[in-house]
Amino acid sequence: MSLENTINEAIKIAMKAKDKVALDSLRAVKSQILLLKTEAVGAEITAEQEIAILQRMVKQRKDSYDQFTAQERNDLAEVEEAQMKVIEQFLPKQLSLEDLEAEIKNIIAETGAESIKDLGKVMGTASKSLAGKSDGKSISEMAKRLLS
Repeated sequence: MSLENTINEAIKIAMKAKDKVALDSLRAVKSQILLLKTEAVGAEITAEQEIAILQRMVKQRKDSYDQFTAQERNDLAEVEEAQMKVIEQFLPKQLSLEDLEAEIKNIIAETGAESIKDLGKVMGTASKSLAGKSDGKSISEMAKRLLS
């Protein structure tokens, strides 16, 4: 089942449960999917594009959460955190730090990277192969640490 169908089913469930936070979050995801579909007229939306949408939305909510927390606006921060958790349910399971380290070590071995100068090669490969499994910041930090 595509992400769009899954979201539509989740919207129905949230409506029946009168879960406003989940409903708002799911409608935002559906909006982004529809926006992508109108931009790519006639083209199918890939799973990678769907994951990218979800990751971007989670990142936006995390950034907002951090800003609201810094400004001591806990009422708004709680809403952002709740929406982030709803959206994260549709992302693939994230890699643990140990698994991420093992994956990046394999990528470093494959690309023949030896120093921090080769970070671009490692990041290019890692970003593609680990898309959806980990965020770019974690991948970058781990690659820098392993190449140093």
